[in-house]
Amino acid sequence: MTAPLHIGFIPLVDAAALIIAVDKGYTEAEGLDVNLVREVSWSNVRDKLNIGLFEAAHLLAPVAIASSLGIGHVKVPIVAPFNLGINGNAITVSPALHAAIMAEIDGDRFDPMATARALARVVAARRESGAEPLTFAMTFPFSTHNYQLRFWMAAGGVDPDEDVRLVVLPPPFMVESLENGHVDGFCVGAPWNSIAVDRGVGHILHFAADVLVHAAEKVLAIRQGWAEKNPDVVVRLTRAAIRAAEFIEQPGNRAEAARMLARPERIGVEAEVIQRTLDGRLKISPDGTIRESARYLLIGREGAGRPDPVQAAWLYSQMVRWAQTTVSEEALKAAMAVFRPDLYDAALGVAARPASRPVGAFDGPEFDPRDIAGYLASFKIFRRPV
Repeated sequence: MTAPLHIGFIPLVDAAALIIAVDKGYTEAEGLDVNLVREVSWSNVRDKLNIGLFEAAHLLAPVAIASSLGIGHVKVPIVAPFNLGINGNAITVSPALHAAIMAEIDGDRFDPMATARALARVVAARRESGAEPLTFAMTFPFSTHNYQLRFWMAAGGVDPDEDVRLVVLPPPFMVESLENGHVDGFCVGAPWNSIAVDRGVGHILHFAADVLVHAAEKVLAIRQGWAEKNPDVVVRLTRAAIRAAEFIEQPGNRAEAARMLARPERIGVEAEVIQRTLDGRLKISPDGTIRESARYLLIGREGAGRPDPVQAAWLYSQMVRWAQTTVSEEALKAAMAVFRPDLYDAALGVAARPASRPVGAFDGPEFDPRDIAGYLASFKIFRRPV
């Protein structure tokens, strides 16, 4: 048995592979002694990973990249040998904002371009009437939630820095803030969108997969220096996570997995809500309307666990688009190097193989990591670095 590993996580369903790996005994079977530590905010997880209080963490994919590039914080190179989740977020809005958007919509309410243009009309009407700007919450500046909100809004002509307010809230605080009227909407991972719907205080407007068909969301993050000193431990931890993901993705195991994840020391919500997420069958409105999507959250199927450097490149492009950094070949190379399919392959004992899936954004040209400047030039709304 190895020395104890301390691994941080946020109470979200896309921490499932880590939680199940420990609670089903898969890490123990690999000779690992793992202590999972529940945290509230991504800054806590990042900081404790960076200074060595955690050996590994459930982490936002963009945070792993930003940490490796030294953007927004100290530079601590991170490697990600396993994707904990593809997709899994949703955009949820208050009943009042949902009604306003539906009153303005011209087209399919599940079409993100139609809702983004309707939002633009709502924003314009509020400005003309002298009303306060709408406020939307996301979990962290370096998060897919932030980039998904911005991408959606900007496609409809809403400037996310000029026309609305974007604020940062830890995932467990989103629902209360919506209920209290502190925010008009948010983008967060499961189960918090469903909790808002169940409480009657929110409508799920879009699944993240409506905005981006295939988006890396959370990763198993490990400090590069520690990983290089402990390669065998990295392989064993990754293998345990892969085994857990395979367990979760078997439909017959979902009820057991949901019960395990629902425990107070893990995610701490009703198992039924978690199972809805795992099944991709979500209640999207307080009236009980159900929407199903096989792509809502991918934990292991369709090769979701294998890190794809092209996904890292797209996340880096969004950091450039919103002036969190500037574009450079060196930084792009470093960003892509965070996602380590070679370590994933080593855990499985298989030869390296190409695995790149299109991001599949609903607006703009197909993403090409070889021409980030050209890709970003196709968008009308972006931030120029100061």
